Amino acid sequence: MNTEKLEHLLDLAAILSQQTDFQEILRVTAQKAASLLNAETATIMMINPQTRNTIRTIMREGREDDSQQFHVAQTHVSGWIIKHQRPFASSDLKTDPSFAKNLFAGIPIKTALGVPLRVEGSVIGAIILINIDQQPATSIQYLEQLATIAAPYLRNAQKLQQYFAAPVPEATLLVKYEGLGLIGKSKKFIELLQAIEAAARCEVRVLLEGASGTGKELIARAIHRLSSRSERSFLAIDCGAIAANLIESELFGHVKGAFTGATTDRKGLLEEANGGTLFMDEIANLPIDMQAKFMRVLQEGEVRPVGSNKTRHVEVRLIVASSSSLRKLVDQQKFREDLFFRLHVYPIRVPSLDERQEDVPLLANHFLKKFASQQEKPAESFHESILDFIQQRHWAGNIRELENLVERLVTLAGPKMVILERDLLPQELHKEMKKIEAGQQDAGIIKPLYESLSEYEEQLLRQALAANNWNIAKTARELRIAEQTLRYKMGNLGIVRGQRA
Repeated sequence: MNTEKLEHLLDLAAILSQQTDFQEILRVTAQKAASLLNAETATIMMINPQTRNTIRTIMREGREDDSQQFHVAQTHVSGWIIKHQRPFASSDLKTDPSFAKNLFAGIPIKTALGVPLRVEGSVIGAIILINIDQQPATSIQYLEQLATIAAPYLRNAQKLQQYFAAPVPEATLLVKYEGLGLIGKSKKFIELLQAIEAAARCEVRVLLEGASGTGKELIARAIHRLSSRSERSFLAIDCGAIAANLIESELFGHVKGAFTGATTDRKGLLEEANGGTLFMDEIANLPIDMQAKFMRVLQEGEVRPVGSNKTRHVEVRLIVASSSSLRKLVDQQKFREDLFFRLHVYPIRVPSLDERQEDVPLLANHFLKKFASQQEKPAESFHESILDFIQQRHWAGNIRELENLVERLVTLAGPKMVILERDLLPQELHKEMKKIEAGQQDAGIIKPLYESLSEYEEQLLRQALAANNWNIAKTARELRIAEQTLRYKMGNLGIVRGQRA
């Protein structure tokens, strides 16, 4: 190794070993990285230690970066390094095939070199140098050695987490997204908005995972409207609502005569959304044979209309959603693993309404205002008992079910009714409300009884399992319950072999 370079690295190691201030560790590391290879700029980017799905510049040109922008993994140079877990070098970044065309247009960057920061085999971030005057082959070697020295000093998760606080004040976020139809104030909701903010700032593919009725299409529209594609088309398709033999034509289009009824050429949604965003709901329902064809779109950016032998180029951002776990479907061989990894770039988990109970009154009042305006009725509030009921109720259909109920109440309300009374509730919900109210009154009795029954059930199961030497199948037969039911009860009660109650 070049003696000067070796002294440079030894000097860094000596400084870091004596340094306890995290900011100074960052500053010295960036400064030494830039001077090591005569780079114009040195940047340190770190992964969010909690979520590991966002990255952020925390040091640039030897000073703390004041940008609040989050960069999603698999985006730009740092994302490439983290995704592939290896060094990146480019002599002409603007034309590099690793990135989307025009991604770096207008930015004064020529060369780029970056290496991952690793600790115990795990990538925690990246060091990136811009516009260096060294040969990449030797430069990578030197920068990797510097990263090896610095990484252990940069692993402080507690210090790193402060850089991943909400990029926008919570109050500002809530007002901003209320205008996009996203209503709430709970912790889960704010975390969701922060994830949307990060996704909207880049071109990354987004996978929305959550139960039906949680507002995934509304979230997809918000990402589109806040993105650089907001002036272009936003199209949506529900893969579960289209017959398997028609979905190829819907996505790819067809030419005249391709099949009975194809009287003219027709563009598919991928081509119609060119330059914009396509939202694909219930992607898990995409037939297996279509999944293989869809891979070509993701890999090559090309579509072939049904009945045609010519391909057409498309450039479209994909946001997909599923109410089922795609990972589980992959394990069950019902969803292609390669397609899963292509789509699972930036997953966002959408919480159920049960996880956002404090948001229920806000959503209910939002829907009340909406439907009262549409139906030109004076209704402006709920009876207190209704608000109490809807906040405690389990919403199997999530936000969609709540919205439908409010619309029904407004429809049934009289032309002069200002407060929606409880007698407007349908009969089945009246019964449910009475049960909840009775449960509140008897909570002091019911809860201990439930706990006592659980304790008795646990004791019974442990005795039966021990008597059968913990043979699940044999124990289930003896108890006359399904093996799956027994496993569920064991998991629910925390019963593990060798562990006493």
